[in-house]
Amino acid sequence: MANYQSIEHDVLVIGAGGAGIRAAIEAAEMGANVGLICKSLLGKAHTVMAEGGMAAALGNVESRDNWKVHFRDTMRGGKMLNNWRMAQLHAQEAPDRANELESYGAVFDRTPDGRILQRNFGGHLYPRLAHVGDRTGLEMIRTLQDKAVHTPGLQVHMECTIYKLLVNDGRVCGAVGYWRQTGEFVVYKAKAVVLATGGIGKSFKVTSNSWEYTGDGHAMAYLAGADLIDMEFIQFHPTGMMWPLSVKGILVTEGVRGEGGVLRNNKGERFMFKYVPEQFKKDYADTEDEARRWLDGDKTARRPPELLTRDVVARAINAEVKAGRGSPHGGAFLDIAAARSPDYIKRKLPSMYHQFKELAQVDITKDAMEVGPTTHYIMGGVRVHPETAESTVPGIFAAGEAAGGMHGANRLGGNSLSDLLVFGRRAGMGAANYAKNLKSAPALSQADVDATLKEMTAPLDRVDGENPYTIAQDLQELMQTHIGIIREEKEMQEGLEKLLKLKERASRVASNGTRAYNPGWNQALDLRAMLTCSEAIARAAIERKESRGGHTRNDYPDYDKELSKVNFLIKKTSSGEMGIRKEPLPQMPAELQELFKGESNATSQS
Repeated sequence: MANYQSIEHDVLVIGAGGAGIRAAIEAAEMGANVGLICKSLLGKAHTVMAEGGMAAALGNVESRDNWKVHFRDTMRGGKMLNNWRMAQLHAQEAPDRANELESYGAVFDRTPDGRILQRNFGGHLYPRLAHVGDRTGLEMIRTLQDKAVHTPGLQVHMECTIYKLLVNDGRVCGAVGYWRQTGEFVVYKAKAVVLATGGIGKSFKVTSNSWEYTGDGHAMAYLAGADLIDMEFIQFHPTGMMWPLSVKGILVTEGVRGEGGVLRNNKGERFMFKYVPEQFKKDYADTEDEARRWLDGDKTARRPPELLTRDVVARAINAEVKAGRGSPHGGAFLDIAAARSPDYIKRKLPSMYHQFKELAQVDITKDAMEVGPTTHYIMGGVRVHPETAESTVPGIFAAGEAAGGMHGANRLGGNSLSDLLVFGRRAGMGAANYAKNLKSAPALSQADVDATLKEMTAPLDRVDGENPYTIAQDLQELMQTHIGIIREEKEMQEGLEKLLKLKERASRVASNGTRAYNPGWNQALDLRAMLTCSEAIARAAIERKESRGGHTRNDYPDYDKELSKVNFLIKKTSSGEMGIRKEPLPQMPAELQELFKGESNATSQS
């Protein structure tokens, strides 16, 4: 069998975005020997694309804000399917994590009296997002990586892809992967593993996600026996670039709307006023005059409807396009120039100014941006314990986008960056405690290692076979067409049938050349995770026969009262098939239920 490098750590953190680095820092500071694995280079994590800010009820701009309001906004945004305890911990601990990040060296924008400035964002009642212009994610990663490389006991392994988790006697014991540059294999022995691998966006044709987002953590956890939760809920961010084609899907931060940007159709109409859900009309303006007064600081005015949750705005743009009122390339127009001065735009949205100037030859201080929905985030992920972030397989932990439960049916903008820090820290703490209390590490099975290496080299051993790029492209077309922003039973069933055929084709995938510098071979190995996650999304979406949050069905346009009480769980069966079951929501304590007094679960839906 092939040779491999062997490395041992107490805690292995797979993924070096915000959640992974924060987990690694926490575990190392607790005395664990930590390995932090980057699929690319340290500092290039997809977290840098989170531009608008991190949500934390600091109360620096609006003194009425507190963790209970943040918790209530998060639960409402998630259509009450969130794990209430995760949402509570997030809202309570986010301010501490923001202040902690500042203590690490992050340079936030400031209020006139020197406190962390906060901006408005969709779904948040008050200005809540601590930000650094529109480059908040970049500042977070810059700060965390600097902290990490100066933390004793933390070793970084760059350009390494993990393919499989190893489990012995029901516990995780390590992982198998390869160095992307050389193709050489590496086997990690570890007492605990933290999955912080991000999302699944590269399974869709139009996405804001970078090349790393192939669902590695979701798939590895599932194949190791862990539960996945809420996989039907995909967030299609309402504002991705639409033109030129070379940049289609690249994120346009919600910060543009938070700073006063408005959405218009091809008739020049500001259309969001007619898409405000009934239960939110008390909070959102129904005239341009009132929306303008709010923007000018009138606290008695209602919020602009462009600040509704992402699922509502994405569906509204989609409806305008279907009605023939879309922009030339199938989206809508986002205009910040009419509301703000050029100097203000360049100061508050510098990345957006340069992004459109360089990539689309559009000056956003003068002209509107053309935007439309893009696959952005998966609310579903590995089912974890709220306090420890441990999965249903002992020793496997998850945080960030790889974990499910926190966001329910739809994530509020800005909650992701604070989620990374809150549950990244908790995952690191949980993994370090688990490793410390483990009397002896489970032994690696040489037979499992050999079988995994054989599986990984199979595409290179085939003289003739399927092209991995063709399969990936077919998958992206399939998911965009059959399991996209608007769903129907017949289309999804057809999509699932095609998915299963793609899986069969993928078993015959071939790649020419050696393992060194071989992106074709890398793509061939990524297909397993991409197809696994896509199947989980399709099966869960078929089962949830209602529209809720990021899951919209033409054939079931309303919410279902019974389905408002359950999450769908995905788990590998003993026969190796993908099983799905309903799980009742955990019961929220009475004191938290009081925050929603006068609202039924049903009236919380949009």
